[in-house]
Amino acid sequence: MELVLTLVSPDAATATAAADRARAALAGAGMAVKAPRPLGEGAFDLPLIADRAAVEAVVATELDGLPVDACVQPAAGRRKRLLIADMDSTIINVECLDELADFAGLKAEISAITERAMRGELAFEGALRERVGMLKGLAATALQQAYDERVRLNPGARTLVRTMAAHGARCALVSGGFTFFTSRVAEAAGFHLNRANTLIEADGRLTGEVGDPILGKEAKLAALEELTAELGVPLSAALAVGDGANDLAMIQAAGLGVAYRAKPVVAAQAHAKVDHADLTALLHFQGYAAEAFVSD
Repeated sequence: MELVLTLVSPDAATATAAADRARAALAGAGMAVKAPRPLGEGAFDLPLIADRAAVEAVVATELDGLPVDACVQPAAGRRKRLLIADMDSTIINVECLDELADFAGLKAEISAITERAMRGELAFEGALRERVGMLKGLAATALQQAYDERVRLNPGARTLVRTMAAHGARCALVSGGFTFFTSRVAEAAGFHLNRANTLIEADGRLTGEVGDPILGKEAKLAALEELTAELGVPLSAALAVGDGANDLAMIQAAGLGVAYRAKPVVAAQAHAKVDHADLTALLHFQGYAAEAFVSD
């Protein structure tokens, strides 16, 4: 099978050394691998003809311990038509619910529940209702304060979204968080659409309730299926990225599912993971060279 191995590192020298090491190891294993092709500072493509599982095994062994993110995939169809992304701790730097909890003096308690849910140890819907219930009575003004003071786009997020959009891809932000935040983050990053849960307010305060139905793992997968159908493309034409257990179904179903700084249960089952580089690694994984990036 014609494959491409993409290596990305925040350190250019490390990426160069990793590309040379990987090529030598793959060639030594009898695989037909071409010379590394630079995609930008700290990023290389290595085209090859081999078995995907065999390549992944060699790369995992040879590059173990290096600050390098690797993606092995078929060469055909690597540039995707749909980006579907989680928000909290993926496109942005925080878990918004945990930051709201801080304004209520409950961050430690609520963050502990969030962590367990993201690791897949708790059912997402029940954990969400429990955490929102603990915020009953919090002033609604805390939402804007949390957004203004705590929420920041992760490095490379806006470039990722704007570049894919500029090249004709549909970009969707689909979150188990809240529409108050997704609407603002989607605008800041350049997403075409956003979906999330709704916090219920009354008399200027949170009621401790969340609107039905809850948007969780199944809804994220359904969004992936719906949006690819609208575009008239197969699931293989989609790129999904997230970090928690409720992202796993869409990550596994997409043509390229990426775990970004993810929990172990997600990292172990994604097609690729980004632990070191920023979100522009997802552009390099699709074969975009740095000069094709749309940034500001």
